[in-house]
Amino acid sequence: MFAKKRKAKKKHRHKKKRFHGVAKNIAIFSLSAFFIFSGVFVLWAVSLDIPDFEYLTNRKITESTKIYDRTGEVVLYDVHRDIKRTVVPLDDISLYARNATIAIEDDEFYSHKGIKPMAILRAVFVNLTKGEYVQGGSTITQQVIKNTLLTREKKISRKLKEWILAIKLEQQMSKEKILELYLNEAPYGGNIYGIEEASRTFFGKSAKELTLAESAYLASLPQAPTRYSPYGNNRDLLEQRKNLVLERMRKLGFITDEEYAKAKNEKVVFLPRDPYGIKAPHFITWVKEYLVQKYGEKIVEEGGLRVITTLDYELQKKAEEIVKKYGEMNKEKFNASNAAMVGVDPKTGQILVMVGSVDYFDKENEGNFNVALAKRQPGSAFKPFVYATAFMKGYTPETVVFDLKTQFQTTCDSEGKPLYSEVDPRDCYIPKNYDNKYRGPITLREALAQSINVPAIKTLYLAGLNDSLETAKKMGITTLDNANVYGLTLVLGGGEVKLLDITSAYGVFANNGIRNPYTPILKVEDRDGNILEEYTPKPTRVIPKKVALQISDILSDNTARAPAFGVNNPLRFEGRDVAVKTGTTNDYRDAWTVGYTPSFALGAWVGNNDNSSMKKKVAGYIVTPMWHEMMQEVLNKTPDEKFENIASEKDNRDLKPVLRGIWQGGRRYFIDSISGKRATQYTPEETKKEQTIKEVHNILYWVDKNNPRGPIPQKPEKDPQFSLWEEPVRKWVEKYNIAEDTDTQPIKEYDDIHIPENFPIVSIESPQKGVILSVNKKIPVIIKNTGKFPTAKVELFINDRYIASSKKPPFIISFIPSQIEGIQKKNKLKVVVYDSVFNKTEQTTTFFVQ
Repeated sequence: MFAKKRKAKKKHRHKKKRFHGVAKNIAIFSLSAFFIFSGVFVLWAVSLDIPDFEYLTNRKITESTKIYDRTGEVVLYDVHRDIKRTVVPLDDISLYARNATIAIEDDEFYSHKGIKPMAILRAVFVNLTKGEYVQGGSTITQQVIKNTLLTREKKISRKLKEWILAIKLEQQMSKEKILELYLNEAPYGGNIYGIEEASRTFFGKSAKELTLAESAYLASLPQAPTRYSPYGNNRDLLEQRKNLVLERMRKLGFITDEEYAKAKNEKVVFLPRDPYGIKAPHFITWVKEYLVQKYGEKIVEEGGLRVITTLDYELQKKAEEIVKKYGEMNKEKFNASNAAMVGVDPKTGQILVMVGSVDYFDKENEGNFNVALAKRQPGSAFKPFVYATAFMKGYTPETVVFDLKTQFQTTCDSEGKPLYSEVDPRDCYIPKNYDNKYRGPITLREALAQSINVPAIKTLYLAGLNDSLETAKKMGITTLDNANVYGLTLVLGGGEVKLLDITSAYGVFANNGIRNPYTPILKVEDRDGNILEEYTPKPTRVIPKKVALQISDILSDNTARAPAFGVNNPLRFEGRDVAVKTGTTNDYRDAWTVGYTPSFALGAWVGNNDNSSMKKKVAGYIVTPMWHEMMQEVLNKTPDEKFENIASEKDNRDLKPVLRGIWQGGRRYFIDSISGKRATQYTPEETKKEQTIKEVHNILYWVDKNNPRGPIPQKPEKDPQFSLWEEPVRKWVEKYNIAEDTDTQPIKEYDDIHIPENFPIVSIESPQKGVILSVNKKIPVIIKNTGKFPTAKVELFINDRYIASSKKPPFIISFIPSQIEGIQKKNKLKVVVYDSVFNKTEQTTTFFVQ
């Protein structure tokens, strides 16, 4: 038994000895492994390639190009590939935002040296127990390294690199610069990177303007942007995290208790998520195409351009709303599925509004097709360019043409039958007016205001096809080429134009004949703020001011258009000057309304993209209500501006009667209304009376179309259109029994009242010639008339300056020399004496002033 105990004791000692040996071996192995690992780590750390941290500051971060409205505040579109980012300096980030980020992400940011050892040990323990890299415990400095220099792979080796590089970064860069880098790199959800981009996306403001509550919300996002997204389903979690941020800020002394309570209860409104990421899509697509063409795809996608456009987004939103509203109505009422609208500032050429369709995102109806840039027939909206050309040639708004059924094809007779067997009857051209009525003699003012077709075609012939086309081109129409393609139908909209072009061209009328080429760009800057391009005015006079004012006067004349549109029509704006013209194509495929004030040109179009016809209604019904509502919006926001008045030439006796609105005849003479005899060079203007020999002819009888103010043509029949225009006039005269005086001869006796021997015989009784007058004494002027007719009026002039007049006997006029402006030592005194039949005589004398 004793032996057994001793044997057991010996065995125990042996086991104990063996255990100590194993433990010792393990310790030696562990220590060796530690030193080996440490050595390897040190060697690895020493050999680690340390980057130049200046790269972080100077590197060109990929930034998306942003396109803004004219305020530079509203982002219309962010051109990007994978990211949306706007880099800003730390000073342009709210202090609240900076402190909120530090409080939730790294509350020891200003005290650590790049890493937090306890956080690292905690992360190592968790990662070892999990067998993989799970937890980070990263500082803001580490996150900067992770976001800029390292990959996103979850490996311990990558984490070790991160620690070492974070320490190195802290040695070479200030805390403020590190924080700036972080805030410009942090993810805030989706493709939004950087706090400036996040601030503008969520709140519509710069990061510098963020409130405390807004800052707390943004600081909540980077760790889990999708989970905490304000547009997601976890708003309650976002609210909790925001409150946690505020609590930490209070604990760290960044905010007071009062600020904490106020921010916690503040109702912050996030901007609604833009479902398409684009505003004013037709306009933006056009602008982007321009930018890519000029700067290249890569620069536009990644170069961080800042593009300030001309668009007025407030007006744009209203225009889109109105086009949408009427687009739906017109589809039901008029079988018109699409509409477009353009607004331009005539004084600058800047595009303020562009709506290219009812709905850009309506794929079924090709909504993304921009009708504002498409070629469509303008109908009568083209007429003002033709009338402007006629006015430039010397015709007037009062010029008379005959609105009668007229054949214009010279190879056909007046009834529309071919003159030769080889002529195709379909070539004969007898146009109709929109109401199938003919009005007889009509002025160009009335014809344009009421949009009558036959007078418009005659005006085009008088103005000249090529010259009219040239006028349109100078004013901004870019789509018309060879005039022979269109013929006389050009004035009825036979060519094709763009809504943008014609709206801009109408702006020339608004701007008194000066064209400012349209532009969508105010400024383009690169990422460093260097200006790549900037709006520069390029005004050019393309038509005379007088002509522009004549067109504006006609198109804003509600009285002139009332016979066609009624007095209370949608083209009228009570108390405001608005010039406007409508247009409808013959097949009802296009309906237009284009008009302007002195500071805004607005064009609207309605139709179908497939060029199918609408219901047979004129533009006044289809498109004008939409145009009117938008123009009223513009008028509500702009000052009341008037078009300059333009003097009429209706009373200009130097013009032919047909240019002054007189259609009854073109041969005229003047008589003296007192004697009833032919006027002479001595007959006063007051007693001249125009007499017209009544003989009715078309305008080509009275004018050479290329020189309307020149002599009456000796052989008007040489004009190829003369007989075609003349025959309907002769039939009209016969139909209405218009009496003519073709056999009447002018009066042959001449005015014998207004002759030199009957002029007043005047003498100046006082003051006498050469007299010296006292400067402050009242001097009477006394005259004597011994002519055939009694005195009716006396006018006094001193040194050719009008002083006064008298119409009552004894016709004495007094003056005080000191009160006469410009009185001199020696002065001329003149009297003009009129007798009772308007004969007049002048008499002069001189006087001196003491």
